[in-house]
Amino acid sequence: MARIANYNRPKNTRRALVQMLGYLGRHKWYMLIIALLVTVSASASILGTYLLKPVINDYIIPGNIPGLMKMLALMGLLYLCGALACLAYNQMMVHISQQVVSEIRADLFRHTQRLPLTYFDAHTHGELMSRFTNDVDTISEALNSSFAMMIQSFITITGTLTMLLVLSWRLSLIVMVFLALMFLFIRYNGKRSKKYFVQQQKYLGSINGFVEEMVAGQKVEKVFNHEAQDYEEFCRRNEAFRTAATKALTYSGMTVPTIVALSYVNYALSACVGGLFALAGLTDLGTLASYLVYVRQSSMPMNQFTQQINFLLAALSGAERIFDMMNEEQETDEGTVTLCNVCRDSDGTLRECSEFTQEYAWKEQDGGRLIPLRGDVRFNNVVFGYTREKTILNGISLYAKPGQKIAFVGSTGAGKTTIINLVNRFYELDSGTITYDGIDIRDIKKDDLRRSLSMVIQDTHLFTGTIADNIRYGRLDATREDVVNAAKVANAHSFIRRLPQGYDTVLHSDGSNLSQGQRQLLAIARAAISLPPVLILDEATSSIDTRTEKLIEKGMDALIDGRTVFVIAHRLSTVRESKAILVLEKGEIIERGSHDELLEEKGRYYQLYTGQFELE
Repeated sequence: MARIANYNRPKNTRRALVQMLGYLGRHKWYMLIIALLVTVSASASILGTYLLKPVINDYIIPGNIPGLMKMLALMGLLYLCGALACLAYNQMMVHISQQVVSEIRADLFRHTQRLPLTYFDAHTHGELMSRFTNDVDTISEALNSSFAMMIQSFITITGTLTMLLVLSWRLSLIVMVFLALMFLFIRYNGKRSKKYFVQQQKYLGSINGFVEEMVAGQKVEKVFNHEAQDYEEFCRRNEAFRTAATKALTYSGMTVPTIVALSYVNYALSACVGGLFALAGLTDLGTLASYLVYVRQSSMPMNQFTQQINFLLAALSGAERIFDMMNEEQETDEGTVTLCNVCRDSDGTLRECSEFTQEYAWKEQDGGRLIPLRGDVRFNNVVFGYTREKTILNGISLYAKPGQKIAFVGSTGAGKTTIINLVNRFYELDSGTITYDGIDIRDIKKDDLRRSLSMVIQDTHLFTGTIADNIRYGRLDATREDVVNAAKVANAHSFIRRLPQGYDTVLHSDGSNLSQGQRQLLAIARAAISLPPVLILDEATSSIDTRTEKLIEKGMDALIDGRTVFVIAHRLSTVRESKAILVLEKGEIIERGSHDELLEEKGRYYQLYTGQFELE
């Protein structure tokens, strides 16, 4: 059985157990059958040992060979039933445990998808991933091995002690003393080993984090010739891990040999005293033989039962962390207005339809009135802060009419990206309103709101799959022709065509086999294929050279036509053609106008453009 190297205990064992039983309760009949099969298996072993008494006393000593053969056949049948029951419950436990783990993993993933961005801001990616890996694996391992074994160990201990008392209560006093010694040793040694297992996990995490940093920063390490120093640091951490692991395994490795040694002494002493009892006529040979077998069986279930409790508590600790994440409040959505595809009748009247027409409308819940989606976005005295202590936007008011290209410039922390996050309703306003075609965005269902937007961010993320699949991510029903056209708009078609498999080239590790500029072009193509009414470009061309940027701008003209575009850029050349440029500083709009208008004002934008002032 694998060891679960996690000695943390759940903070609220009862709550974690109740939630865990909720998943097991979905398969209660199977769990009941498993419990019955475990009982049959354990009982067969206990009863088979007891049958040694009549076999010796009634058949072997009198020389009743036919009766002996019948008893041996009965014992064989009994042990066969126990073996078959053991095989059956192990196979059933494997299937049930994997089903339960699959359900937990699916529920966790579904819940994670609906968590607000504030949750991900407060938790690291590694912390979240450990819920899907380490914690889920711990539960799986415990259910596979510990659940049934703990039941079996408990029945074996109880049954064995009961039979020992039935056979000879006098001899059982010796066994009780040794079992008490075993229990005390397991408790004492467990506490000592736990301390170093906790240290081992701590140092292992430290090593893994250090290696991850070094692998990710290989270029920096080589440039600054830091290999020797990094090796020394690794050796220091590795030695700390080795020391803790050695002590942990030393103490844990003492458990079984010590228990075995005590069981041998217990057996030898019980055999000697039992022999004296037999000579004195206080017991018979059959009883003594059966009793001594029970003595040999009494030690290991004690050790197993204690270990299984530790394993189950460790599993409950992992389950508690999973359930805590699943108990986190999901992203609320009280919107009622939905987005639908529409087509126009001969008289120009809008009508909802199922086919993709590149035309959309907002559909109100009451009455089903259709409001054409035009892309008119307006901020009215918007106040927002990621925390209550610090306000990022201070009464922002702005508008973007359909088909306009609006650009935001300003220093880091001025609130440019925050404006974009609020349009998507990644965060909720502290006060003020944002309207979309005259509709308060809080009245629009979030999924439908975000479906009307397309976004290209600076930190490009590509998924494992082909280039065509990554572009089609923006619209899953897109044809191959649509994919190619979107790539042409983003000026990505030329480099894709030169790849060995073209659009069928498989991307791995977030597109690591492509350059940063090529990854950015794919992100733009992914946004273009959805033909969004509103397009958001957050430093979309930051990783692209000036020449490629010019080509992209030409290709984007067709995409921008008739659509509202928000642009965030440090490179001022990308915003010159914008209908309006908004200069932000400390959460406020200090300037608004076209490129020429702002130059004439000779304010902050003029200073930025002429190099008198640089963006931080």
